[in-house]
Amino acid sequence: MTPEERSLRARLAAHVSWAATPDPASRTAKARAAADSKFEREAREMHPDASDEHIARVAKHLRSAHFSRMALKAAARRRNSATPKAA
Repeated sequence: MTPEERSLRARLAAHVSWAATPDPASRTAKARAAADSKFEREAREMHPDASDEHIARVAKHLRSAHFSRMALKAAARRRNSATPKAA
């Protein structure tokens, strides 16, 4: 099987799985909670004496920074894959 065929097969399986999921939010709840606790832990390490409200604000910005960083890396990958390779 080619890499493209494996990708199509995996995409098909994912769509079938999500179609069979009655409550998508509950399916991803543990992962979201783990990510939220990671950002909160990082915020508390940065500001150990801060109030809960301040920690929540910092954690929100850390989460946004994380996803912005991922988007930037994805853009670089797209740009690099569109660039023709020299022979």
